[in-house]
Amino acid sequence: MSLRDLLQTGLKEAMKAKAADRLSTLRLINAAIKDREIALRGEGEAGEVDEAAILSILGRMVKQRQESARAYEEGGRLELAEKELAEIAVISEFLPRQLAGDEVDAAIAAAIAEAGASSIRDMGKVMAVLKGKYTGQMDFGAVGPMVKDKLA
Repeated sequence: MSLRDLLQTGLKEAMKAKAADRLSTLRLINAAIKDREIALRGEGEAGEVDEAAILSILGRMVKQRQESARAYEEGGRLELAEKELAEIAVISEFLPRQLAGDEVDAAIAAAIAEAGASSIRDMGKVMAVLKGKYTGQMDFGAVGPMVKDKLA
């Protein structure tokens, strides 16, 4: 079952269960996907976004909510922080399992070998390989310095 189908099924189940918070989050996800499709049409590309683009959208949504939750906690608005964390939990259900530390190291080593990288100049090639294979499974902001260390 495709990710888009899973989202639609989740939306229907949330409607039937009258789970307002979950339904709201799922509608936000669908709206973000539709916004991306509209943007693609504006660029002259017709059609639906693919699975990788949906994973990218979901990852971006999680990151935004983490930053918002942190800001709310610092500002003493714990009820809003809890709402953001609840949205993260719903969004994370549709993301693939995050890789553990040793799995990330193995993925980086494999990507370096696949890209034939030998110096820091090849970092873009390695990151492209990682993003192609592991979108949604690792935090590329944290992986970048690790790749840089291995190539240095």
